Parts: sequence; C-alpha cells; structure tokens
Amino acid sequence: MTSTSENQQLTRTGPGTPMGELFRRYWLPALLTSELAEPDCPPVRVKLLGERLIAFRDTQGRLGLIDEFCAHRGVSLWFGRNEENGLRCSYHGWKYDVTGQCAEIPSEADNPKLCQRMKLKGYPLAERGGVLWAYMGPPEKRPPEPAYEWTEVTPERRYVSKRLQECNYLQAMEGGLDSIHSTFLHRWSVEDDPLLKRDAASAAMIKGDPSPAFLPLPAPGGLRICTRRNVGEDRYFWRVTQFLMPCFNLFPPYGDNPCGGHAWVPMDDENCWVYSVDYHRQRPLSVAELEGAKSGRGVHVPLVPGTFRPVANRRNDYLIDRAGQKARQTFSGVRAVGVQDAAIQESMGVVADRAREHLVATDKGIVMTRRCLLEAAERVARGEPPPGLDQGSQRVRALSRVTPRTLPVEEVLA
Repeated sequence: MTSTSENQQLTRTGPGTPMGELFRRYWLPALLTSELAEPDCPPVRVKLLGERLIAFRDTQGRLGLIDEFCAHRGVSLWFGRNEENGLRCSYHGWKYDVTGQCAEIPSEADNPKLCQRMKLKGYPLAERGGVLWAYMGPPEKRPPEPAYEWTEVTPERRYVSKRLQECNYLQAMEGGLDSIHSTFLHRWSVEDDPLLKRDAASAAMIKGDPSPAFLPLPAPGGLRICTRRNVGEDRYFWRVTQFLMPCFNLFPPYGDNPCGGHAWVPMDDENCWVYSVDYHRQRPLSVAELEGAKSGRGVHVPLVPGTFRPVANRRNDYLIDRAGQKARQTFSGVRAVGVQDAAIQESMGVVADRAREHLVATDKGIVMTRRCLLEAAERVARGEPPPGLDQGSQRVRALSRVTPRTLPVEEVLA
C-alpha cells in the first residue's frame, strides 16, 4: 500500500518539492512545434510543474520560455508584442529577449544598469520530433537533448497529439502502464479501432491465456513491464511496455500497426498534459492511419476545435452512452479508447487517494513504478543524478514476440 505521505511526495511537482526537483532534471514536452510555427508568431501560455510561463519564437527563430509576468508591474506577457527579437509588454513597453533578460525600458532609456538588472526566469527549449522540450533544472546539470526513437524518425513516420487531462499526472500515467485493464475497459472497442486492432495471431494468444504473468524488471532508464502468456506447452507470448523516467511509456504494436507512446507531463498537481505518439520505424504512416489519429482514434482523442480540451470530458460525463453499454457496443459506455482511459483516470478525483487501494498481483508494475520515482527523488535529494538522463537508456523499444519457454528473459528482452 502507498501511504498518504508517499502519495503526497509522488503527486506534488511544484518548485522545491522532491518530485518537482526530480522532474526538473529531465527534458519535458512543453508545446507542439506547431504552436510556435514561425518567427514573431503570437506567444503561448505554458504551465509546467506549477510554473506559469510564456513561450515565443523571436524574429531570428530563436525559442524562449520565460516567466509569464513582467518584472515591472506583474502584467501577463501573453498580451505582449512579439517583435524585433523580443517580447514587449503591452502595459509600459518593457521588452525581454528569449533568455528573459530585459532588453529595453523605454521610460528609463538613460539608465542602462536598471535594464541589465531586470531579468525574468528563463528555461531553454529544444525542438525534437515535432515537440518543443523544456529543461527546467540547474543549468550546470543539463542533460543531452531527448533521443527517444519516435523523435528521430522522419516526420512522415510520426504523428504526435496533445491534450489536457484533468487529474494528477501519476494516475494518468499509471493507466498507461496498466496493461491488464484493456481486458475490460477497452473490450469491444479495440476490435473496432483500426489503429489498435489486434492481428489474428496475437488475438488468439491473448484469448488463449486470460491470466498472464506480470514481470516488471528494472531497466537503466526505468522499468520493463513484461506480460507473459502461455502458448501451447513450449512457448511464451511476451508483450513488454517500457516505462522511462520520469513520465514516459512505450507500448508495442499489433502486427504492422504503428508503435505507440505517451508522455504524461504535470501541468500542476491537479492537471497534466498528455502527449500521444504513433510512429513506425520502417515506413511512413498511411493516409488511413493519419486520418484516424487526427480524428481521435487509437490513443488520441477528439478535441474541441482550436483547443487541447477533449470533446468528451467530465462536464458532459464523457458523452457516456448507456444504451450502447447495455447493447455491448462498449464495455463502459464511453466511446474511443483514449477517452475511456481519461474518464476512468479522472473519475478517481484530481489526486487519487492511494492509501485506500487494495493492490493485487497484476499491479506489480504500478508498485515498482512508484518505487522507481521515490528512489530517484531520494537520489536527487542526495545530490546524485537520477536514472535515464543519457540518450542510450532512451533509445529503447517496446516488445512483442513469441519465444521458446527455455529462452532466458534477458535474451528475450535483448
């Protein structure tokens, strides 16, 4: 059981908290590249790890992520003018460059030292894989830029979406790492979704052993959460989900479908950004795959136009269809796999009370994930680096394969 104090430590990511300090040691998705599509485009509000920030791309195309509020009177720079290599406050004209340094105070033109002293907090942004990544930790401990496989394939082999989820990052992420729930929550839905449809062989092996063994194993960058099913008398069917510190997961495809993954990025303690990825290592995504992802199929969800808010959300009970539930069109009555996940995860409350849980054998991966996070936070508190900062531990894949039972698990995973 996770205690109340451990739950608080796991779920609080604001400045100065143990988990917040851990998350700040990694590059985290902050925006889609398309949100800052061109030089001098409008600035974008960004909330990460409880901090209110502004992102902008200056006249030369340089990226900035700085404190949202002007140092003068605390006005939001979202109202500012992005022009001539800086963001100018609309209230009194104070101007900031992409590092947060004040570049001009029009009313104090004869006092350059005052301008030099005015500097907002600023964080670097890196552009990788259609995403703008922020590093919010100590500058001297900045790790190499992200190297997840999906960030390195060509754009036509990848699709990335972003959505708001109205709950703490941890319960959302744990849903992504809990492979057994699809037996119920996604029953009758996966079969109807071309992006998630199981090939005949995999479907037969899954139905042939409805009680798989769960073997979460440590990995350099996190965990390999292994699901093992019996196939006949001499083989195993393995499906291995990767958990990568601090908030990423990768899961294997069925057949020739794209590979999938998520990033569960804390916005604050009660909301998170969910980045969902489809990618294929060997070919461009098909027209049908792209259209399906853009329309909210697979791990993606339909969004209110012009926003990152799901169409089906807690305010409309996720458009639950009780008649469809009764008619076995969906197990939960909620349509679309991504919406089903969000509905269940948000139903726990904005921060789940883990002290009330009663965990069982199929929750081993969840238990070890929490332990990984707590131990990594302790390492940071001792002044040690957390795991998974190096690019090598990020260049891993989820796995799906059939092997002889005699094959050691180390060789299966290799």
